[in-house]
Amino acid sequence: MRDGSRGRGMSSSSSAAAHHHQHRRQGGGSGLVPLAALIKEEARTERRACAGGGGGTRICARDEDAGGSGVGGEPAEEEARRQRPLLRYGCAAQSKKGEDFFLLRTDCPRPSTSASSSAASPHQTFAVFAVLDGHNGNAAAIYTRDNLLNHVLSAMPRGLSREEWLHALPQALVAGFVKTDKEFQSKAGQTSGTTATFVIIDGWTITVASVGDSRCILDAQGGTVSLLTVDHRLEENVEERERVTASGGEVGRLSVVGGAEIGPLRCWPGGLCLSRSIGDIDVGEFIVPIPYVKQVKLSNAGGRLIIASDGIWDALSSEAAAKSCRGLPAELAAKQVVKEALRTRGLKDDTTCIVVDIIPPGQTIRPPSPPKKMNKLKSLIFRKKAKEPSQKLTKQHSGADAVEEIFEEGSAMLSERLGPDLNGGHTSSSLFTCAICQVDLEPSEGISVHAGSIFSSSSRPWEGPFLCSNCRDKKDAMEGKRPSGVKVL
Repeated sequence: MRDGSRGRGMSSSSSAAAHHHQHRRQGGGSGLVPLAALIKEEARTERRACAGGGGGTRICARDEDAGGSGVGGEPAEEEARRQRPLLRYGCAAQSKKGEDFFLLRTDCPRPSTSASSSAASPHQTFAVFAVLDGHNGNAAAIYTRDNLLNHVLSAMPRGLSREEWLHALPQALVAGFVKTDKEFQSKAGQTSGTTATFVIIDGWTITVASVGDSRCILDAQGGTVSLLTVDHRLEENVEERERVTASGGEVGRLSVVGGAEIGPLRCWPGGLCLSRSIGDIDVGEFIVPIPYVKQVKLSNAGGRLIIASDGIWDALSSEAAAKSCRGLPAELAAKQVVKEALRTRGLKDDTTCIVVDIIPPGQTIRPPSPPKKMNKLKSLIFRKKAKEPSQKLTKQHSGADAVEEIFEEGSAMLSERLGPDLNGGHTSSSLFTCAICQVDLEPSEGISVHAGSIFSSSSRPWEGPFLCSNCRDKKDAMEGKRPSGVKVL
């Protein structure tokens, strides 16, 4: 029996060189390199990225500019670069099962922007940090680490300004998660699954997409801790339990001899504790890969992100994790959070933690947060927005050190997450494209994501975005309209 909200492994530090080519550093054999020398070598020769997975204990750290082009230029560009934040990050991990993986990329090129915006916006790169907590094997976590970013970028329209790119990012993340799940499930014999908490930092703007129970928290200046993810655990999320059962899944505890029920709530068949993940083809399509997405913009006071697998969160609350490492630089903070989790609970699961400090320009370390004050301060720092559909794209902020909340959506319905069609459903060759897998379609082949969507608040079958027949089959299976893999002729 599998406990899908637990069970992983751990992460070795590795890097991606030019052209996004990733290497896995192997720990066995002769010629072992001391950790300090390894970090120094990677900082000198492979600053572009760091990806992780494997076994043992690992710590890595970097200093990077957030969202800069990294190329000298006009005085206006130099001035803009001086105003962007500095990123300092660290990652620490302890392995139990070898199923936790992580991704660290600090110089990802943004797809071509419009000519009118490129001169005014030198921020042509962004950073990506991710934690992937596998179960029933590590294949899904590895595949997601290696492919999710490319799938997200392939779903982005071309020729956008930076602001338009950020606006389109939540929809592209949904398409990228679903495509990653669909392609992994097509691999014969692969039944593993993974959580995914995927963080994109572009200047002061943070966009987080997540499925499962790996968590990302924001420790803002002022000491207020805010969740940027939602835990998709059946035990704790009533809305997700209702969605799974409405889509044809069964939710219950493990039964033992005598009829007693033990353990957390699980979805049957399969016994998964999560309601959303990537992979898990043997459980059922009602375990969906559609992520909760939240986008915020920090003030120039900066803040700290803690991204970690449930090996941390099963031992520490969000507030305890943030408090345990305040005042420490990012690389030591990540190690301290892992240490505190192990001290509290022991090594019962793979335990991975990434700490990212978003530091104001002109500073080299994140200033310590003052003691947390009353709830009035919390509402000042991070005001919760309304959740009506008309408020999904809003901007709320207050106070000098406010966090501006730009977007939040967690619906599991593709018709609500992929529309309206930002690109008109067309590529440069004027062919329709599938909004998920990006294949070209003839006009007669595309099926609107709204067609027959009885759950959608506004069904518009004549409007895009459009899906190919395979992605439409997957959409229907996720909504419980027919079993996975059964197609309508």
